[in-house]
Amino acid sequence: MTTQRVPWQAKFLALAVIWGSSFLFMMVGLRALEPVQISTLRVLSGGSVLLALAAATGTRLPRERSTWGHLMVSGFLLSTLPFTLFAYGETRVSSALAGIGNAVTPIATLLAAMVFLPSDRPTRRKVTGVLLGLLGVVIILQPWRDLGRPDLVGFGATLLAGTSYGLGWVYNRRTIGGRDLGGLAQPTAQLVAAGGQLVVVLLGWWLVNRSSVALPWSVRPGSAPLWPVLAVLALGVLGTGVAFAFQFDVVRAAGPTVGATVTYLIPIVAVLLGVVVLGERLSWPQLVGAGIVIGSAALTQRPSRR
Repeated sequence: MTTQRVPWQAKFLALAVIWGSSFLFMMVGLRALEPVQISTLRVLSGGSVLLALAAATGTRLPRERSTWGHLMVSGFLLSTLPFTLFAYGETRVSSALAGIGNAVTPIATLLAAMVFLPSDRPTRRKVTGVLLGLLGVVIILQPWRDLGRPDLVGFGATLLAGTSYGLGWVYNRRTIGGRDLGGLAQPTAQLVAAGGQLVVVLLGWWLVNRSSVALPWSVRPGSAPLWPVLAVLALGVLGTGVAFAFQFDVVRAAGPTVGATVTYLIPIVAVLLGVVVLGERLSWPQLVGAGIVIGSAALTQRPSRR
């Protein structure tokens, strides 16, 4: 039996705080960096942390080509795409609203499981949770209003990011879920795969924009880069490197159902930090819709009674 030095409950709470604050870090980073620069620096710094931890613990990365093929897909769905979409979304909506968009992950996971995992039959309660979640999203978007509603493209990007997480977890479960890669092997390899993808994306972005961007890592002209760069490094080291390690520890110790419940706390932390630190404001419909989305996510994850 494996004994953990730090209780999984402490890691669980740390995950909620770290991931909830990631939306604040992204918003600060956007003061000097573009979304693709933020996602690339985030993954490279987080991946470096996990590679160092893997080396220190003697963890070996997978060698099979088939496993790496699956990790390339999961790296795209769980890191490359959502990290970039969240950063882009925050150029158009508040960090608090982006955190709320993250709460659709359990709902998206359930929908993806219904399609790609035939053995997972949806219960009436889970279907009700999905419908309530969609209702919450509609209330947040307020399509009946011309003024005061959130930017549809920006909030839509955060919803797509949360959906990508759901697809990624289901893909992992279907392809490599039965293989215990051991220790930090899977999260480390996943970030290595995503890092390679994002370097290519960053270089492509720079080639398209090199008339106005001197180098791939050039900051926005006239900006003060110190705090934005430090914020993104913290996002990578803590929110991607350390958090990924904590997440796998929590899932191993308490199971995937308990591990998934951290999703309900992330938007709460994101909203609190956005309001207190950045002075952001949410309308009453957005708060009501957020409550419905979080409640519906909890409903879809609640274990069935026997």
